[in-house]
Amino acid sequence: MKDMVAKEGLADNFIIASSAVSSEEIGNPVYPPVKRLLSANGISCEGKFARKMTPQDYDNFDLLIGMDNDNIRRMYRICSGDSDGKIRSLKSFTGNPNGEVADPWYSGDFTATWNDVVAGCSAILQAYKNGKL
Repeated sequence: MKDMVAKEGLADNFIIASSAVSSEEIGNPVYPPVKRLLSANGISCEGKFARKMTPQDYDNFDLLIGMDNDNIRRMYRICSGDSDGKIRSLKSFTGNPNGEVADPWYSGDFTATWNDVVAGCSAILQAYKNGKL
């Protein structure tokens, strides 16, 4: 998403961060297969480390995007609900509100995940440009 908004000249309009809903990877760098895929697409992830989502994120961001139903459930718990309707699934922006981003931890298919994330981020960017966000 950061790469997309930068290429559109909109980076100053966004604050984009990534965080986990569990603690297993906290402090770890980007997973090597993901790092290779990002690099192959001209995106650097140097200096990036996993951090856990906090309740304060709900107040600090306009949208909180989850990749799958489990993420969404955990996000609701971390944020003690969603009174402002900020928590959304990434696939919901693509017109598939019940869809989930392919999970490469189980399939090993990082390309399918990449495609889902690109489609979702592109849809968010388009919604923003159309004044729907």
